[in-house]
Amino acid sequence: MHPPDSEPPARPVVAPVALSPSRAGDFMTCPLLYRLRVIDKVPEPPSAAATRGTVVHAVLERLFDAPAAQRTPEAARALLRPEWERLLEKRPELGTLFPDDADGSELAGWLADAEKLVDGWFRLEDPTRLEPAERELYVETQLESGLRLRGYIDRVDVAPTGEVRVVDYKTGRAPSRDFEGKAMFQMKFYALVLWRLRGVVPRRLQLVYLGGGGQVVTYDPDPADLRAVERKLLALWQAIQRALETGEWPANRNRLCDWCSFQSLCPAFGGTPPPYPLPVLDVASTERPAVTTPVPHS
Repeated sequence: MHPPDSEPPARPVVAPVALSPSRAGDFMTCPLLYRLRVIDKVPEPPSAAATRGTVVHAVLERLFDAPAAQRTPEAARALLRPEWERLLEKRPELGTLFPDDADGSELAGWLADAEKLVDGWFRLEDPTRLEPAERELYVETQLESGLRLRGYIDRVDVAPTGEVRVVDYKTGRAPSRDFEGKAMFQMKFYALVLWRLRGVVPRRLQLVYLGGGGQVVTYDPDPADLRAVERKLLALWQAIQRALETGEWPANRNRLCDWCSFQSLCPAFGGTPPPYPLPVLDVASTERPAVTTPVPHS
């Protein structure tokens, strides 16, 4: 047991061994963001929008536990508060989202916004006609290169003919064309994992945007698409490995910086990152193989 005035030892820092769509997106957006989340594991304050998304996802998953005829908007709305309470029990720190909510009005407004998202889903899809094969499916595979890929898929639908549709819910609004490819990259990531796991290329990838009036964006991949994604992920992983060895994680200022909770640690905003917790490869002292010059024949 530690003396009362001492701090418990810090948890050992472990280099990442796998890649998920969200962490791949972090690195492509800003290598420093990836480092602070994955290597340093700097705590982030709870986000009302992200938490609302988590609750809405849970409702859309749990609604399919009911018989088809009972999957109504009223039933879905009734699940919101219980799902929030269940999440709050698991993560008590979420209680800080509404610190001055003595009369419960802030929480009520937050839940009302969640209701709008749930209602919007019913305008886009009819759950009474859907029987998902999988919900909140964890997938993981290892590519021939050794790279491990993993993530959670919101929903997998399988047609009677065997065709697979991969569905992901987004509680924000649909992005502009400039950012649509970035969103679909996540879906191609999932399609690649399913293809390597099951040997079947999903017939359709479907993003369901619940915000901003709602919109469904689809894409039909083929093996060439997924091989290109595999090459991109391998190059990305190699870049992460180089950053792990050198300790160089540059900040990339971009449009998402306004919502980043790490500004105080970011050089782009006058901050300083914490000391790098992993050993850094000393390139100068690393032994390099000797270069021999062939002797010309006389």
